[in-house]
Amino acid sequence: MKDIEIAQKSEMLPITEVAQKVGLTADEIEQYGKYKAKISLPLSAREQTKRKLVLVTAINPTPAGEGKSTVTVGLGDAFSLLNKKVMIALREPSLGPVMGMKGGATGGGYS
Repeated sequence: MKDIEIAQKSEMLPITEVAQKVGLTADEIEQYGKYKAKISLPLSAREQTKRKLVLVTAINPTPAGEGKSTVTVGLGDAFSLLNKKVMIALREPSLGPVMGMKGGATGGGYS
């Protein structure tokens, strides 16, 4: 099955349900439609528990891309399988798949 077919068969969860899974309340997210939201800035003051951040970046772009989105989604999946609470922010997901040029980590296949 092609990535696009897998993605089209997938059922998206409402963002409120996703937020609830990581311990966020409805007041702590600003919804943009049914499936997207931003997290409220004052949230950082709510809990002073230890959190971890993994930053995936690259400096020298290549025509095919560096694979940052693929690595990010893979890390998120891996931590989730370890029963860790995971959030991923893909600030500027690739337009390559839209143009039919490259990868689909940000929305194709099982990602």
